[in-house]
Amino acid sequence: MSAVELDQFDVRVVRSCPGPLREFNSAGVLAPADVHVATRLASLGGESSSDVMLAAALAVRAPRLGHMYVDLRNIRETAAVDAEEPVELSALPWPSPRPWLEAVAASKLVAVGEGEVGVYPFRLIGPWLYLDRYWAEERQVAADLRAKSALPAAGVDVDVLFQGLARLYADARGGRQAMAAASAVLRRLAVLAGGPGTGKTTTVARILALLAEQAARPPLVALAAPTGKAAARLEEAVHEEALRLPVAGGTRDWILGLGASTLHRLLGRRAGSYSRFRHNRDQRLPHDVVIVDETSMVSLSLMARLIEAIRPDARLVLVGDPGQLVSIEAGAVLGDIVGPAFERLMIAPAARAQLARATGAPVDAGDPPPRVSIGDGIIVLDRVHRFGGGIAQLASAVRRGDVQAVLELLADPPDDVEWLCVDVAAADALDAVSVVRSASVAAARTVFEASAGGDARSALDALARFRLLCAHRRGPYGVSTWTARIEDWLAAERSTLGTDDPWYVGRPLLVTENDYELRLYNGDTGVIVEASDGRLSAAFERGGTIVEYSPSRLSGIDTVYAMTIHKSQGSQFDTAAVLLPDPSSRILSRELLYTAVTRARERLVVVGTEDAVWAAVGRAVARASGLRGRLWDR
Repeated sequence: MSAVELDQFDVRVVRSCPGPLREFNSAGVLAPADVHVATRLASLGGESSSDVMLAAALAVRAPRLGHMYVDLRNIRETAAVDAEEPVELSALPWPSPRPWLEAVAASKLVAVGEGEVGVYPFRLIGPWLYLDRYWAEERQVAADLRAKSALPAAGVDVDVLFQGLARLYADARGGRQAMAAASAVLRRLAVLAGGPGTGKTTTVARILALLAEQAARPPLVALAAPTGKAAARLEEAVHEEALRLPVAGGTRDWILGLGASTLHRLLGRRAGSYSRFRHNRDQRLPHDVVIVDETSMVSLSLMARLIEAIRPDARLVLVGDPGQLVSIEAGAVLGDIVGPAFERLMIAPAARAQLARATGAPVDAGDPPPRVSIGDGIIVLDRVHRFGGGIAQLASAVRRGDVQAVLELLADPPDDVEWLCVDVAAADALDAVSVVRSASVAAARTVFEASAGGDARSALDALARFRLLCAHRRGPYGVSTWTARIEDWLAAERSTLGTDDPWYVGRPLLVTENDYELRLYNGDTGVIVEASDGRLSAAFERGGTIVEYSPSRLSGIDTVYAMTIHKSQGSQFDTAAVLLPDPSSRILSRELLYTAVTRARERLVVVGTEDAVWAAVGRAVARASGLRGRLWDR
């Protein structure tokens, strides 16, 4: 059967595809949706040029891959393909860049430049072709952030702030945490960036205490995060820290009374719509302060909806780690906002002087470009408190993209890091990963014993001691394969495992759907425990308290002997074993490895070949975005 005949039965191929679009679609550069949208728009706009339709399809494709635009000048060298077999991209009929850009600029479908008004589906900015919606959102987010960052917050009593910082930070008033707390009080826009264990949520609790001391009445505060799990963790961490703060009882009670929600719930999602909300530029949120955790997971579109809904005089505090995995939707907002400030703080002299007066310590920062104020509220926490030693060194090297340093650390690892240089898809790989087997079985055994004894607390604690992290869901490197493998290992030791009862004692649970009634969120973990009367319950931890539900009330549950690295964001484990896929994996990246490495508190096991490590560290997620340039004039 010929390739043409095969195409007739391939759902990935658009048979009615005109001109060169067919070749790009067959090669896996364009998906059917890209082609259909482009050709439909061309039909509506009376556009017949195949080159313009190709550009339109590539622009439609861009947000699907996380990009804000397609660079028509360089797409020939940078395009990725969705195909199982290698594709020679240079052999495709790419138009010559200059005449291609001229044809696109002349199209009735395309607005050219920042100033052209009217209703167009596409906009061309130099060689960058946007879907007009994403261009408008990018420009709006940049304008709103620049406007909010340009002015300090009103009505701040710096003397009261100085006293509060002296009490909360004692001898560490010159540290980055104190600077971040002061900045969130002084500025209308503050960004608190840093890796895991640098004290971000601890600082959030102290920001709240300092804000409460600025007025006779505490401000109206919204705590939010992009996911239910992240929101619950933010609330729990803030409450836990509030119990330790040296503050007045009324301030502590106020902080303990604050709850957190998802951004969608905060904005009030309208029924039947994912992108339209009750609160917007015409009906603003009532809050004086909005604090958003895990901002790295916020897409550009959601950030646009959030910023337009916040009052111009309200404070916005963005918290997150720019080095972690970004939103699954288009944009890399937190990384664009932090920009060059991640390497060195960039604060204007007037803002530095105000911050120095509040903290009582000099501020080490460089000067930002002229007329750029975004850096005045950005503080990057750089001291790790949660883990140290080899894990911290490895995380830092991965974050920098220093492949040589990573390989040297793994080749001669410190006590808290172990490298199993093996491809787990190889036929003889299982013998080489006996460390993973023994750790998985030992952790599960402890969970089983505690669960059978009805000790939910000990079972949940044991569940957090070890976790196998995978890049993929399926395949030889995936969660489904390794969950089944671990269950087989356990079944060899426990005859009760592997029965038809899905709710066996000691089964580790992963919530895969939000359940607001039970307050269980996608990514939460629990365990099945047996009470003294033989009754089974599903136990979870909420704010330091064990909550138990009948298994019959649960929906959207998986077994969690292994989990994806994406799902692990926001979690920590005493020991994490990271299973790297083949170097050709499209999702293998520096951000993925960094996120995985920083899940380990005490011990890290990296399983993968040298080529896989090299590919991961050397492949940063580069999302095409103009937001950083708009914010930093670069």
